[in-house]
Amino acid sequence: MKKGLRMKKKILTGIISFLITSILLSGCGGQKVQKTNLEDSGTGRELKKFKVGYLASPGHVLYFVAKEKGFFEEEGLDVELFLFTNSGEGLNAISSGKVDVGSFGTAAPLTFISKGTDFVIFGGQQTEGHGIVALPQKAKELTDLNSFKGKTIATVRLATGDVIFRAALSEAGIDWKNELTINELDSPAAVLEAVKKGSVDAGIVWTPFIKLGEKQGLEIVKYSGELVKMHTCCRQVALSSNIKENKEDFVRFMAALIKAYKFYMENQDETVDIIAKYAKVDKDIIKEETYGGHIYSIPDPDKEGVIRFWDLINKSGYISSDLNIEDFIDTSIYKLALEDVLKEYPNDEVYKKLKADFKE
Repeated sequence: MKKGLRMKKKILTGIISFLITSILLSGCGGQKVQKTNLEDSGTGRELKKFKVGYLASPGHVLYFVAKEKGFFEEEGLDVELFLFTNSGEGLNAISSGKVDVGSFGTAAPLTFISKGTDFVIFGGQQTEGHGIVALPQKAKELTDLNSFKGKTIATVRLATGDVIFRAALSEAGIDWKNELTINELDSPAAVLEAVKKGSVDAGIVWTPFIKLGEKQGLEIVKYSGELVKMHTCCRQVALSSNIKENKEDFVRFMAALIKAYKFYMENQDETVDIIAKYAKVDKDIIKEETYGGHIYSIPDPDKEGVIRFWDLINKSGYISSDLNIEDFIDTSIYKLALEDVLKEYPNDEVYKKLKADFKE
């Protein structure tokens, strides 16, 4: 009898011990999940909420990689991505404080700045990456810039490719305001439809719509890099007041993009898989657009390139402004971010190359 009672006590003690251990382990597990969501696991800092606007384009690859590979979290940021249809929509969201940052071309933020918006350009994302497409029979007629005279071209207002095209026409002595017709549509998808229907002679779109148009039977007439080599496109933009109040956050943001750049350079297949989550087109199109030599995703702000673009759009008559654009470019954020990343990885060749290029 006593032996049976002792046995029951042992079993009861074992059950209680098991339950206590389970509760403790469950509690630790809950704390770990909470830390992943709320804190930077490397420093114990609470993750800072950060809202980022993007376009569904391979050109915004640095955002996608930084998000999917955890580089934003490594830098202490809890980033939420918000999709926009065009640059104007995205920049209005930054201006109104709905998002903290976005990279919506070069033409668009410079146009906003020329009209008094308190924007600062502090980093890069995409270089080149636009093109002109047409139906095959129309493409045969468009042999050079002079052949665009009298034609109707569809474009997206404030798109970088639109401005590059107009600037190239001006450089060639063509009055784009009077010698051809430019129809401004709301999206690159609308431009492709207009081209396919034949309601316009050609259309200007950005990646991935260039190759997407080609897959749908259109021909690529010219890439934007053929008109202006290595022109800047998507620049990182934020309100200057936001940067002044939260500069450290923007430094961490750029550090995450620098790490994403290394991943994008060294891991093509996985990068394509990541982009496919945000740009809903076939992976073969994404790979051709991303690594085909007509687009480059670089986090450097490229101050000289922005200044050249500013001169270009003023000379072409797209805008008219006597502002000193250098007052609206801040390279210190990228510089600090690159220094921080190099402290972590002092011997990394990719980061050392970025530093050398930045100095140059």
